Amino acid sequence: MSVLLNIDLGELPGEPEELYALAHLANVACGGHAGDADSIDRAIARAREHGARVGAHPSYPDREGFGRRAIEISRERLVVSLREQVALLKARAALAGVEVGHVKAHGALYHSLDRDEALASAALRACVDVLGRVEILGPPGGATEHAARALGLEFLTEGFADRGMLPDGSLVPRGQPGALITDAEAARAQMLALLESGRYATLCVHGDTPIAVSIARAVRDTIDRFG
Repeated sequence: MSVLLNIDLGELPGEPEELYALAHLANVACGGHAGDADSIDRAIARAREHGARVGAHPSYPDREGFGRRAIEISRERLVVSLREQVALLKARAALAGVEVGHVKAHGALYHSLDRDEALASAALRACVDVLGRVEILGPPGGATEHAARALGLEFLTEGFADRGMLPDGSLVPRGQPGALITDAEAARAQMLALLESGRYATLCVHGDTPIAVSIARAVRDTIDRFG
């Protein structure tokens, strides 16, 4: 199976269009931490133009914290929010004649789901109820993977180009030394190691990284060469 580059997109105004040309998978923010109907429409149009597959990038409903903090919210309210987020993306995609083919949680929710299989199962069920049997992206071996496979969903194990990773595949927490990779060649070296491990089906670049285009170019080139 070819390794795919996924990029988190639709989060900031003025994001470089080249990111859509480099991405195999475009994870589109759909209103939780960022994004609205207008930004979603732009992201979908760019993804369609460049051949990137559109997926949902839902989060805790926390625009103030950009979805990077685990907020106090009941499971029931979170499920409602996730349904609303992915339903918004699905509706905008349908208007453009585009299918939503995968889901990747954002930020703190990504980590919360991977620690709690019951929460992961509830969240994935909410997304599948709206979108159908989509692919799920997440870290290897954790609760998200277990929940996805229990639901019979295809799971793509994910590594990161622009984040420091620990030996078990988890991320170095933001704010700690080595958490962020901001050099394209360092990202390329990390990707080579991840690709050679054979553990990862998809590699991520965050679209809001200051040099996201340079990192995405290096990663896409590495993927194409390795493949």
